[in-house]
Amino acid sequence: MEIIDYQGVQLYRWRSGPSTYIARPELGSRLMNWSLEMADHSVRDIIHWPENIDLGQFTKVDGGNPILFPFSGRNFYKGKVGHWKDAKGVVRAIPKDGFAAEGHFELVEINEGGFTAQFKPDAIAEKAYPFNYRFTVRYVFEAVSFRVYLQLDNLGDEPILWSAGHNFYFTLPWHDKLKRSDYRFEIPAKKCFTQAPDGSLLPVEKGWDRSNSFGDPSNNNRIYTRLKGSTAVFGPNGGEEDIGIHFLEDSDTYSSWNTFVLSTEESDSPYYCVQPWMGPPNSTEHGKGRHAVSAGSSAIFGVKVALL
Repeated sequence: MEIIDYQGVQLYRWRSGPSTYIARPELGSRLMNWSLEMADHSVRDIIHWPENIDLGQFTKVDGGNPILFPFSGRNFYKGKVGHWKDAKGVVRAIPKDGFAAEGHFELVEINEGGFTAQFKPDAIAEKAYPFNYRFTVRYVFEAVSFRVYLQLDNLGDEPILWSAGHNFYFTLPWHDKLKRSDYRFEIPAKKCFTQAPDGSLLPVEKGWDRSNSFGDPSNNNRIYTRLKGSTAVFGPNGGEEDIGIHFLEDSDTYSSWNTFVLSTEESDSPYYCVQPWMGPPNSTEHGKGRHAVSAGSSAIFGVKVALL
């Protein structure tokens, strides 16, 4: 592990085998980039981070892995966006995807294999989520994979609800001569939804499981859940150089309501987001994939990303 200075900002870099990881633990606990040195010494970016970006706009960058906590996606209360009802029935305002991605963290541990950082709630977080808790993010970096653990410790005397997730920006396409339609995904889901304007889950018409191309625009912003397995796989249509995202089964939050969300901004964006979440968006209202951590207890959401 080494410390690097970029635009006056302190970043951290890890090298493990052919892999290089760059992160900014203190802001968003954010993994910025994962790249791989190939046999011909060329470099392939796996986790996308745009070049020559102004780090003054760090939290707005489309890249890396923004942490979604305490809830993923948009939350609603009786059709009103940006609100949620807690375990005691109190309705509170909350930003889309929560507040950790733009939040400040304190390094708890850092070593040659990764880091652990603890979230430091600001006024917005304290108002939206006014509980006595500790939220930590732990990364473990390996030669061709990494694991990341989100842990919520309930330090109070009442249950705390959460449904966290990740927003991984994967470089796609990752070959110069290929396009999105040359890549496919395989997600072991029984159900596929989109989110309605009132926050409810709308089932996608029958036949959704026959379209698994990143080149099909109808697959953008789809929600895949009721999983039959723990791993989503994606890569070139030929099946080589696949990437897998795996929900760790020993996590307290592992369930069939774990969810993968696919999204991108534009048809020519240099990335596609494959997002593993504890549950579908608006879990605070419909309850699917929502978890409660009882007083004095802890829970972990664990994910592994690997080259297959």
